[in-house]
Amino acid sequence: MHDLANAVRWSPGIAADRRDRAVVALESSVLAQGLPIPANREAERRMREAVIAAGAMPAVLAVVRGVPMVGLEGDDLERFLRRDGVEKVSARDLGWAVARGLDGATTVAASLALCSAAGIDVFATGGIGGVHREPFDESADLIALSRSSVITVCAGAKSVLDLPATLERLESCGVAVIGFGTDEFPGFFTRHTGLPLAHSTSEPADIVRAFVAHRALGQPGALLVVQPPPAAHALDAALVEGAVQRALAAARTAGVSGSAVTPFLLSAVERETGGASLPANLALLEANANLAARIAVALREAG
Repeated sequence: MHDLANAVRWSPGIAADRRDRAVVALESSVLAQGLPIPANREAERRMREAVIAAGAMPAVLAVVRGVPMVGLEGDDLERFLRRDGVEKVSARDLGWAVARGLDGATTVAASLALCSAAGIDVFATGGIGGVHREPFDESADLIALSRSSVITVCAGAKSVLDLPATLERLESCGVAVIGFGTDEFPGFFTRHTGLPLAHSTSEPADIVRAFVAHRALGQPGALLVVQPPPAAHALDAALVEGAVQRALAAARTAGVSGSAVTPFLLSAVERETGGASLPANLALLEANANLAARIAVALREAG
C-alpha cells in the first residue's frame, strides 16, 4: 500500500452521491477526545445537520480499524463516540494507525492529509492548533495547513494558545487567512482579540474565487477561513483569559504534556467558566459546519 489516495475508503452512504453533491469533511478527534460525553454526540448531530441544511454532505474523517475512512457511520461512529479504544491520530501517526489496524480519531493535521488524499476541498473544524503558551510547543496543524490545498473553516485558534504567535506563524507558513464576517482573528470562545486581518468578506463566493485563484497560482497551502463564534454563545475575553491562566497553572501542577495538553486545558477552562465554554464550543462547531457547506456548494456551482 504505497498510495494514501488508493487506501482511503468512502462510506457507502457518501460514495454513491459524492459526484453529484458537495462534500464537507469534519474531524473526528473533537468527538473522541475534544468534547465530553454526551456533548460529543450532540456536536456530531449538530454539525451533520448544519451541513445537510446548506445542501452538502457531511463526512467525518477517521481511521477505522486501520482503514482511512471518509464518512464515519453506524457502529463505527458509535464506537468512536463511546471512545472505545480510539486513539488520537495526527498526521505523523497515520501510517502507524493504518499498519497496526487501529481506530484513530483524526486531528486537524491528519484530517487535512485525508482531505488531500481523497480530493475533498472543504473542511470544517472548531479551532485549529497553534503555538502553545508554555512550555514551547507548536501544533502540527500549522505545517499541515501550509501543505494542504483545502478550504479550512474554523473559529480561529483555540483560546488556550498564544494567538498572536499563532497568527504570525500562519503568515510565515504562507497560509492565507480570510475573516468571514470579521476583520479580526477570532479567539475560538471569544469574538474579539484585537488581532487585525488583512482580508475579510461576508460572501462565500469571494472565498471560492480566492481559492480558485490560490490554486491557479500554484500556492500549496490551505485557505483558512475564520469566523467568530455566534454572538449569543461567545464568552467575554477577560473571563476566558482568567480561566486559561488558571488552567495553565493546573496543567503545570499535574505535569500534563504532549498531545494531552490541549484537551486538558479545554476541560479545565470549561470548569473555570462554570460550564459556559461548552455551549460556546457546540455553537461554533455548528456554525463552522454550516459555513463550510455554503462554501462547498458555491465551489461546486462555480465548476
